[in-house]
Amino acid sequence: MKILEKITLIIYSNIMLILSIVLCLLVFGWLDINLVGEMITKLIVGETTGKIILGVSVLFILLSIKCIFFDATSKEQIKERQGVLLENESGKLMISKETIENLVNSVALNFQSAEDVTTKVELDKENNVKVFVNLIVNEEAIIKDLSANLQERIKEKVKTATDLEVKEVNITVKRVAPKQEEI
Repeated sequence: MKILEKITLIIYSNIMLILSIVLCLLVFGWLDINLVGEMITKLIVGETTGKIILGVSVLFILLSIKCIFFDATSKEQIKERQGVLLENESGKLMISKETIENLVNSVALNFQSAEDVTTKVELDKENNVKVFVNLIVNEEAIIKDLSANLQERIKEKVKTATDLEVKEVNITVKRVAPKQEEI
């Protein structure tokens, strides 16, 4: 959110809070409706206050229309969620998160002790990659060695394939799959 939108939202919220409190006081009979009517009349009839109230009202109407009909997320933010946009003098390249996830999955499944893999990739504004890997390993796996080798191999493969820096490879071993008996 931009600073102007934040300030306007704070002012709008405070006005709504005051109006809600006044309405509740009127409903419960703790505030005289004639007193409120006189105050509103004095505010609107006054030349300076009337113009201020009109200006604020128009501003809130325009902001309401903007919020209702226009999405706050920019095209750039949408692209960041979808993947990484790389540019050079020849053109642009979009590498989707799904592509990186598939790459990580293929690396992990190349390890014999990895039975099943699910991956989630997060990207920051500097195109740094954080990888979250969930593994099911077989009972013969040496988890510490597997995770260290997997982390290094994922970093190398993503760097080689996409030229992106992997800042973190976080591995969670969900469970150890029992060895299946041969019949």
